Amino acid sequence: MKFTKMQGIGNDYVYVNCLQETIENPSELAKKISDWHYGVGSDGLIMINPSDKADFEMEMYNADGSRGEMCGNGIRCVAKYVYDYGLTDKTSISVETLAGIKYLDLTVEDGKVVLVKVDMGKPMLRPEEVPVVSEKEEVIDEPITVDGQEYRMTCVSMGNPHAVVFIDQDVKEFPLETVGVKFENHERFPKRVNTEFVNVLDRHTAQMRVWERGSGETLACGTGACAVAVACALNGLTEDEVTVKLLGGDLQIKWDREKNTVYMTGPAEVVFDGEWK
Repeated sequence: MKFTKMQGIGNDYVYVNCLQETIENPSELAKKISDWHYGVGSDGLIMINPSDKADFEMEMYNADGSRGEMCGNGIRCVAKYVYDYGLTDKTSISVETLAGIKYLDLTVEDGKVVLVKVDMGKPMLRPEEVPVVSEKEEVIDEPITVDGQEYRMTCVSMGNPHAVVFIDQDVKEFPLETVGVKFENHERFPKRVNTEFVNVLDRHTAQMRVWERGSGETLACGTGACAVAVACALNGLTEDEVTVKLLGGDLQIKWDREKNTVYMTGPAEVVFDGEWK
């Protein structure tokens, strides 16, 4: 099976062109191929499939084999793959995901995609949409007790669940390894949760680290950056357009409140091609 390892600001996946390849058990393959010691090493597996609803379908699996609804960094890499590897010549494409059809605009230089803008769709705020257990209409700056300590969270779904927690310290010093897994498996999140720990630097900039459901800490999370931008705006901490700084790099996020949609712009890169036997 031929594959391509790609990354979007450090959020890396193994990509397989399933217009040509067939994968019998993608969940098991995701666990094997993601392993850094015995496999390729990645945050998961993404299959590029044909679609009767869009130009392509993105089918993604986390490193633990669980199916993911959507990945913002991953879908940018899908766009680069289908253009750079000759599956399309269009610079505006649609991609079917479990979180709905997403629309992408490609910036091409010297025949290669260097930047992708993604219409990430509507941020969902009602507790049942996230999902999160709450009696409120929206979970904004709501207290949650994790491992005996109280935090305040704002919950947003970008097709997958996010809990955004603001902290008053450098995110690099935050004990994410111990706190992140406790959030992921907290009883208030029936489908587990991705958690972003955020330090707002100014009205246009926020810094974050992320603990991803099913993968642990990753260098970046596109849907998480979108959730962070929405949460920052909802709490009055930033403007509606912000630079979100992640460990792997920066993403430009804009929440268009009039259209109630979030736009994410960032890079995508090929790491290497290989063959899995």
